[in-house]
Amino acid sequence: MLNLVHLKVLAAVARHGSVTEAARELHYTQPSVSHHLSRLEAATGVKLVQRVGRGIRLTPEGQLLANRATEIVGRVDAATNELAAQVGLRTGRVRLAANASTLSTIVPKAAAALDQAHPGLELILIERHPVEALQMLRQGEIDVALIFRYADAPVEEEGFRLIHIGDDPIYLVSQRPDDSIANHRHSAWIGGCERCQNELITLCRQEGFTPRIASLSDDMVVVQALVAAGKGVTTLPGLALQAHRRPDIHTTELTSFTRRLYTATYGDPPDPPATIALIQAIQDSAR
Repeated sequence: MLNLVHLKVLAAVARHGSVTEAARELHYTQPSVSHHLSRLEAATGVKLVQRVGRGIRLTPEGQLLANRATEIVGRVDAATNELAAQVGLRTGRVRLAANASTLSTIVPKAAAALDQAHPGLELILIERHPVEALQMLRQGEIDVALIFRYADAPVEEEGFRLIHIGDDPIYLVSQRPDDSIANHRHSAWIGGCERCQNELITLCRQEGFTPRIASLSDDMVVVQALVAAGKGVTTLPGLALQAHRRPDIHTTELTSFTRRLYTATYGDPPDPPATIALIQAIQDSAR
């Protein structure tokens, strides 16, 4: 029979790729971690880890079980927190993942309101792109994901429940007022992460050209500084510009390319009280 402790050990080893680092995270000794792995192999009847030089790696069977172990451990942690939250929201924790622009604008106000209403409730915040946030949500590593999506994006897989909390317009950021993307088909562009670049390319191709990306940065401060220095143009969401806005740049709203903001939860309703309280605080803050 599978043991929760053994699964927690396997998930930690998979996360770090090291018995030493897994032991450090779990506050176990290295022999103890190795012992738990051996017991898990005996219980499953398959080889889960193999030695490679001085380290180890998971076998395909080990990786398969580790993926499920991460989800199982996350769900057990979530259930523990839900029980604590059920006691009048006096104790417990709720975990939220969101991207940088919402973490720097909507979330702080929501966090302050949640703290005032439920001072015994611990809020844990993690910065993640929506794709990673939804993955963490499905695996039980967080309770709420604050995400954005575009109108033509594919529908999330079954199990996710979304609540629309508002829209976040996209702006062209350049050195001149009343600008347009069509004016910059030959300009240098500043891109961000791989997914952000794909969004930028899609937007420009709607105008009939592929942008020449000359610089890369995910930092809204750096990006605006580069625009101000004449090193290119870019796009930024409105929330990012609320968080930081240089006086020597110009922004033009791109009305045909707005992204919508949602809170996401996973699994069957109802959500636990702590999750409901957090979502309500986010909705109030977004207004």
